Amino acid sequence: MVRKLKQNEMKGHLTYRRTPIEAESPEEWGYDKIKYNLAESSVPDFILGDLGLDLNNLQLSYSDHRGLPELRQSIAEEGDNITSDQVLITTGAVGALFIVVTSILSHKDHIVLLHPNYVANLETPRAIGCQIDYLRLSKENKFKLDLNQLEEAMKPNTRLISLTYPQNPTGTVLTRTDLNEIIALAESKGCYLLLDETYRDMTFNKSPLPLAASLSENAISVSSFSKAYGLPGVRLGWLISQNPVLLETFLAAKELIFICNSIVDEVIGSKFYTDFRTDFLKEINSHVSTNFKILEEYMTNNSYLDWIKPDGGCISFPWIKNEVDLSIRKFNKVLKETYKTFIAPGRWFEVDERFFRIGYGYPSKTELEGGLQCIIAAIEDCIQ
Repeated sequence: MVRKLKQNEMKGHLTYRRTPIEAESPEEWGYDKIKYNLAESSVPDFILGDLGLDLNNLQLSYSDHRGLPELRQSIAEEGDNITSDQVLITTGAVGALFIVVTSILSHKDHIVLLHPNYVANLETPRAIGCQIDYLRLSKENKFKLDLNQLEEAMKPNTRLISLTYPQNPTGTVLTRTDLNEIIALAESKGCYLLLDETYRDMTFNKSPLPLAASLSENAISVSSFSKAYGLPGVRLGWLISQNPVLLETFLAAKELIFICNSIVDEVIGSKFYTDFRTDFLKEINSHVSTNFKILEEYMTNNSYLDWIKPDGGCISFPWIKNEVDLSIRKFNKVLKETYKTFIAPGRWFEVDERFFRIGYGYPSKTELEGGLQCIIAAIEDCIQ
């Protein structure tokens, strides 16, 4: 029989648990059971054949431990004062987040963490067992980050501030002024800022913020090929830091966890980033803009839902109004099983079940329209 460890016996050990967002994901439920998939936080998946790659003569060797030099160079060119040596290619953004957080934090340290958030940003600090203060976004404050709350949360042992912008799941963005103030706070407190910039290329009618890592040695940028580029099957992400000591530690962590990335993935990713990324972003941002207008009109013209209109990304975080009397559990069941429509329920983000995330970047225009109508139908079926 396996003995259950007491909390004080687990210090020094990472404590893992499966989360609802993974256990209940579309992949786990089965794509064949879904007609309208509004749960995805990404854009349509890119087709490998569109790259025109011939990999027949690719030598299946270990790759550069830091990542293909040409890929790192392409990524570095996105930021001022960033060199390819300051870029580390990882297994998705999730790999980058794991490396950063486990390299910087121990159970004796403190982190200030944005909430709600992408699951890896939440669960890795919890697995370490470090002290956590949450910066909780609220609809009452229009999901805006409260910088006073951030400063008040800082402690002598604060080692990391962890933020995601454009934000998942709310779609809110960070201003340049706010970013500068946060970096200045991190520098004054002698801690680091981890900024997950996965949706950086998807800000409505605005230029992207500069890479956080380009602004300070205390800032670490993380991103990925999955969300904005439609290559989640190419398990590639990256982290950027100007701090040579941190980078050496991050590289050591990567080498212990998986040595290097798949050379196949890196060649595919490099080809996409160099030859296709610019045109793909124009096309995908046009698609996202079209779908957003559909979602915006839908939210304006129904009496059951409310939202804070997002400013970036391809996700939104509406909620069922309190005056709508229904069983949320029944609504989620009916929507998924009767209408075969998948959304990301509030429990995935540890918030009130009346909230849910709609991903409007992944579905086609027709799929989005169909799924949105099914949400209304399921609500009406469940009103008591």
